[in-house]
This record gives sequence, structure tokens and C-alpha cells, in this order.
Amino acid sequence: MKRTHHCNELRPADAGRPVVLEGWVHSRRDLGGVLFLDIRDREGRTQTVFDPSDLPPELFNRASHLHSESVVRVTGLVRLRPGGTENAKIATGQMEVLAKDMEVLNDAAVLPFSIDDPEIANKVNEELRLQYRYLDLRRPEMTRNLRIRSKVAIATRSHMDEQGFLEVETPTLFKSTPEGAREFLVPNRREPGTFYALPQSPQQFKQILMVSGVERYFQLARCYRDEDLRADRQPEFTQVDIEMSFIDREDIYALIEGLLKRVWKTALGMDIPTPFKRISFHEALDRWGIDKPDTRFGMELADFTEEFRDSTFKVFSGAIAAGGVVKAMNAKGLAGATQGQIETMTEYAKGFGAKGLAYIKVENGEWKSPIVKFFSEAAKAALTAKLGIEQGDLILFAADQWLNACEILGKIRLYCADVLKTQGKLTIDPQRFDFLWVVDFPLLSYDKEMNRWYSSHHPFTAPVAEDIGLLKSDPKKVRGQHYDIVVNGVELGGGSIRIHQPDLQRTIFEDVLQIPPEETQLRFGYMLEAFKYGAPPHGGIALGFDRLCAILCGTTSIRDVIAFPKTAKGTCLMTDSPSPVSARQLKDLHIEVKAAVKP
Repeated sequence: MKRTHHCNELRPADAGRPVVLEGWVHSRRDLGGVLFLDIRDREGRTQTVFDPSDLPPELFNRASHLHSESVVRVTGLVRLRPGGTENAKIATGQMEVLAKDMEVLNDAAVLPFSIDDPEIANKVNEELRLQYRYLDLRRPEMTRNLRIRSKVAIATRSHMDEQGFLEVETPTLFKSTPEGAREFLVPNRREPGTFYALPQSPQQFKQILMVSGVERYFQLARCYRDEDLRADRQPEFTQVDIEMSFIDREDIYALIEGLLKRVWKTALGMDIPTPFKRISFHEALDRWGIDKPDTRFGMELADFTEEFRDSTFKVFSGAIAAGGVVKAMNAKGLAGATQGQIETMTEYAKGFGAKGLAYIKVENGEWKSPIVKFFSEAAKAALTAKLGIEQGDLILFAADQWLNACEILGKIRLYCADVLKTQGKLTIDPQRFDFLWVVDFPLLSYDKEMNRWYSSHHPFTAPVAEDIGLLKSDPKKVRGQHYDIVVNGVELGGGSIRIHQPDLQRTIFEDVLQIPPEETQLRFGYMLEAFKYGAPPHGGIALGFDRLCAILCGTTSIRDVIAFPKTAKGTCLMTDSPSPVSARQLKDLHIEVKAAVKP
């Protein structure tokens, strides 16, 4: 007999009905000789009752010795649970099935870890969970994550279709374009010494699609980067990739706000307000010390350059004289920071090249710090007024070039927030989502070691029209038509209006980025050739789909929303990959492996 109902379906109206359930044995309880088995499938759980007075002894004995996670088919009658035994935690908690027959479809071995504990993710080593991922995915929390991911993918496709976009698949065997992250290379058996590369993004193909007249393109694209991993990175990942013609930045903003509004409604039943706030790159760094600010809490940075320009504290006045700034922030309620916490913050500052960290603890009605003696009354008054200093506060300073000073305090700000949350002094509503656009990024950044400019975003980003004349004379002042979408301190994605004029694109490659003409031709010649035949104005964006799903599922790790993720070392513990290959395979690819010599 096939199953008649799933395990989250039975309700009081089903009482007295014969049913067949199929699923895994979630738990087993023996109460006074009567056996209770919770049967679980993808949809939920149902309690079944095995009464020895109503069953053949061999059937009851078989049920009594089942291991957890065995797969069974239970036939029985639905009935209401006796009063006082209902389980309000599950949807079928008013009902149970009185078993009349049971077939063991597959008996499970003893599990390497229990999966019926909701705190399992905090108790079991993640590597063990990844080794037995098929068990880990049975947990309701993980099933929920995959369900949300699926719904978000469907909602994305529906929304983009309604907006007139075509879903187009682009190649995953691509040309090597070695900039940015390392690429995964694929040897070409037919032409020894030549390689494909797995794409870091479909960027060049989607721009070619605009030249092709597609006008509105999207795909849930698989992308690959051979880089060091962390909680929000994987060697292979998915992004919502979008490109559209004959548009400007406002069109992108409206499209993405509409898409995210639909996604949040679909996944969480939540209406998010639009339009989203917009702030410049400069404002983001100046106020929060990072270009993806979490604006759900305060501790904003304030500038005290003028107040300390003539200070007798040479660390501050010297930094200002060298063209730098003095910035400060108030970690409210953190005056009791331990020495270890202060040392951690100091190491963050040193990580940006600072020699140390200046700070003031406001305790017992006084400002405690060896630097206070250098402060004038006017400087103290300015600090108090701008930072709202009160008893119990910790004031932190950075004196450096503007960008460095901002980034030092930006890093420390996030650390202080984590400490305050742990202490219960900072509470953030998990259902609060602060969306914003960060715009007006610098088009270029300078590499002191290489003594050259490089693209802040990528070399296809168009400069702001009125800044084009500064490309050669004053590159640092050129703004790019680049935009990032940020929520709660997480960059969901970024994009830009693209360069569509071949002459300007060649100028960026060769004159600004100093890529030799022959290398430009080798790496991007086909794009420049295509642009000669009528490239429309176009722009796009890519959203990190895994990161988006992690936010919706309330987890900090994208591994929790990917069915079969890699570890931080880039390995799949379940399949034991990557792994060696045979000598025959290497020979066919004309590859010789030289074993690393141990020192």
C-alpha cells in the first residue's frame, strides 16, 4: 500500500480514518508497555501508537527494536490523543495513529550522532555533520532552509519573468582572465597546454548578451573562485545575475527593491518598505567605518580633526599635520572592558598599520586615560557634546589618514557590538532589516606596491559622466557608477552601469590600468570587437543567492543553506574530494604531477 497522508497532514476531522504513513523513525518511547513511535517525513511528524494488546507479538517486538532513522510504513487508524497528552509543538499534536501493521522498509544502523535534538548544530562538530550530510539534512531546521531557498529561487524567477527578463545560461567552461580571485583551471585534452577556466562570474558573457540585443537577461548562475574560505564564502556558489539595456542606475534600484520586497514577502511573510535609503561610499566610511554598514545600532564615528589640530598630544596633531584626521566613537556601556578585550581592539588597530589604540574609560565620575592630560577643556566639551559621553562609556580614537582611521574604528565598532550583545547591553531585533544602497564609489584604487591604479569594482564599470575628464589628470577623484545593496551589515550584491563605448573601455584598460595593448587584445579583444558593432548603454547587478538565503534563514553561515557545501579547506568530507586521479587520466590530459618535496 502507498502512503495516504504525509506526516504533517492529520487533523481532528481525520479521526476514525484508516491511513498509511511512510517515513523515518524520529523517536521511540516506551510508556507502561505501550510503544510510541514518532514518524517523520519532509513535511513533519505524526505520533503512532503500538499497543501490545492489539498487535501480534512479532510485530510489537519488531517495532520495539527499531533503531532511530529506520524507514517504515505504518498502517493504522487515526484517533484523537487522550486529554492532556496533546503536543502543541507540532501541527499534528492533537492526533495519533493506532498502528495495525508495520513494514520495515530499511533498518538504520546506529547513528554517528542524534538528529532529534534541536540544539544539535551547537553540540556536534560541523565536520562530522558534513561527513554525514545526508543525516544532517534530515533535521527539520535544515529541511526548512532548503525549502526557503527553493521558494526564493522560484519567486526570483517569477519576478524576473514578469519584468520581461529572459533566463539565459552562460558557459561554465570559460577563458582564463587572471584578475581578482584565483581561478579553477580545467585542462583541455584535445590541445595539450591549453586550459579552460571556471567562471568567477558571467560578467563578460552577460555584457555580450546586451550587444546581442537580449536587452533583459538574468540567471541563477553558478560561479567559482579558488580563494580562502570563511562562513560566507564557498569555492562554488550561486548568484542572481542580472543585466539590462537602455537603463540608468535608478532602473536598477527600482528593479532590485521590487525583487527583494517580493522575496521577503515570500520567505518571511514580511512587507519591507521601499525605496531603500541611499548613502555615498564616503558617508558610509565616515559614519560607520565600513562600506557595508550595519545601521541597526549606534556607535557612529565622529570627526575631531579641528579640535585636535593644535593639540599638545603629538600623536593626534602629528597625524593631522601629515594630512590625516582624528576620529572617535563611543562604545556606550563598555567602560568595563577587560584587558583582553582592549588588547583585541588594539590588535585590530595594529592590523591597519596603527602603532596602538588610544582610549578613555569613563568610570566613577572621571575620565581614565593617560592621554586626557593633553586635552583642552574645549576638546573635552566637544567630545562630550558630539559623542554623548556618560558614565560607563568607552571612548576609542583613531588618528591616521582618513580611510585608515575610518576602517580602524569600523572594525572595532563591530567588535564592540558583539561584546555588548554578549553582555546583554545591546539588543537587536532579529526581524529588523535595514536595507540601503551604497553609491558613488571611487572608480579606482591605488596599489602602492605595484605603483599603479586598479579597478575598485571591475574594469567594465563606467565612470560618472562628469568625471571622465579626470581619468588621466586626477584618477582618485573619479567616481564610478557602482552600487552595492546592503542589509544589516551584509553586502547582498553589487553592480554598475557598464562602459559601452569601445574607445573608453580601451582607455581604461591601457591608459588607466596600464594593461599592455597586446594583453588587452588577448584577454578582452572579443569584447572590444563586439562593442564596435553597436553596444547599447547597459548595466547590471549580481546578488549573492547563498548569502541572501542565509539572511532569510537567520544563520551566519552559508553552509547552512547549501545542500552539500565544502569545508573551510575546500573539501567535501562526505565524498572525500578533491582526491587523486589515476595515472591514465593524467596521461590523457598531458599532465605530470610532481610531488611536493617536504622541507
